[in-house]
Amino acid sequence: MADIMERFDRLREQAHMGGGIKRIEAQHKRGKLTARERLEVLLDQDSFEEMDTFVEHRCTDFGMQDQKHPGDGVVIGHGTIFGRPVMVYSQDFTVFGGSLSETHAQKICKIMDMGVKNGIPVIGINDSGGARIQEGVASLAGYTEVFQRNVLASGVVPQISAIMGPCAGGSVYSPALTDFIFMVQDNAFMFLTGPDVVRQVTHEEVTFEELGGASTHASRSGVTDFACDGDIELLTQLRRLYAFLPLNNRDPLPVYPTGDPVHRLEESLNHVVPDDPNKPYNMREIVEKVVDNGDFMEIQERFAKNILVGFARMEGSTIGVVANQPMVLAGCLDIDASIKAARFVRFCDCFSIPVVSFVDVPGFLPGSDQEHRGIIKHGAKLLFAYAEATVPKITIITRKAYGGAYCVMASKHLRGDLNYAWPNAEIAVMGSKGAAEIIFRKEIGRAEDRDAALQEKTDLYAETFANPFIAARRGYLDDVIRPFRTRIRIAQGLQLLKNKKLDNPWKKHANMPL
Repeated sequence: MADIMERFDRLREQAHMGGGIKRIEAQHKRGKLTARERLEVLLDQDSFEEMDTFVEHRCTDFGMQDQKHPGDGVVIGHGTIFGRPVMVYSQDFTVFGGSLSETHAQKICKIMDMGVKNGIPVIGINDSGGARIQEGVASLAGYTEVFQRNVLASGVVPQISAIMGPCAGGSVYSPALTDFIFMVQDNAFMFLTGPDVVRQVTHEEVTFEELGGASTHASRSGVTDFACDGDIELLTQLRRLYAFLPLNNRDPLPVYPTGDPVHRLEESLNHVVPDDPNKPYNMREIVEKVVDNGDFMEIQERFAKNILVGFARMEGSTIGVVANQPMVLAGCLDIDASIKAARFVRFCDCFSIPVVSFVDVPGFLPGSDQEHRGIIKHGAKLLFAYAEATVPKITIITRKAYGGAYCVMASKHLRGDLNYAWPNAEIAVMGSKGAAEIIFRKEIGRAEDRDAALQEKTDLYAETFANPFIAARRGYLDDVIRPFRTRIRIAQGLQLLKNKKLDNPWKKHANMPL
């Protein structure tokens, strides 16, 4: 028995060493943690239980039968984050550069299958050179098996990807199919074709960071949701996000104790919106003053800054927040903002997370560039997401809600449950000046002082239509509320709607405007 235990300890030690001490040191010199070190930071202390520790590849081509490492380049298992279960896999760059083989893929698929069957979220840490070329099509088949499971798990359990090294070629599609992507600045890259191929095909000179670095994907492409400074920050932020999410599409939302009174009055909200309707203000300030303890975790903070999306809590329970940001493009909806918000709303609907929308939107961004790039279809994605969502939906119009953008932003007509407006809100087809120029065009044209006539008619239109009371009279608003009572009204609304039941007509699936 002693000999058996000694052999067991030796094999386990070999597995824990991955590709050996030199490769571990090389990983550390790049500022990167190893696969197992990352799991130690991510998971609660001593909670990780490893699976398939001794699995090895079965390839015999190109001398691979003489190059084997227990685990085959990926560490899999389960553990807890803040005491809640999670399935995890972490690719080991010290073993064959973290490249994916047939057995490597089978290990990942095992974890994903167990996550779906048991209603447990899946977190994947990616640090890989891509498909293992020595295995040819078997490695490609392995990737595709992973993709298939990503699709089947979508909307069943939350899926989160952490890109903590290279992720190139076909391997990028698994993270792209998951719900949230984290990337490390400088050390992580995602692209379908690398700089060398780009140079050969298009003669374009581009660096790894410019082509597919964290900053690029966080600010330009919108591929990643979080760009973090180093492994520790990424894993810490990932833990924070996990605390907001339910385990699966049937489990209740997590609830955490809060010392923030639900009946707290926030007098400062009465002074956030400027008297000048064209002057910007920071919508994030409103969000943070309304939610529990000012704790708002923004998603895609660097992308499409004219709209805010993220998670917060009310009475300790998770909510999703969507809010126009007047500080950027006056809060207009454009293509990027529509896509960003639509995907977030759909995630919330998948997992029964109530959506609270703060609206200050003058319309869709005009211009030939937006029209030619398909703002009609992309804007319809946000409309579709709100209209299809059956979760509790509460909307607060803080200032402007004009035209089609009023309709799209969780209006009563898209089955909004509770729609409120502040007293200074303007709800109309367009701004007062533009409306006056159209309605009173002839009268203004005949006036001796056209500027004075335009101002008079603008004021008349504003007094008649640019206020929340017309919509309230028609029942399109449930109430006009004082700003300082916004937190109370949202909390009461969420309590009212916590047992909401609403089913869409049966269908195999919808055909949204992709």
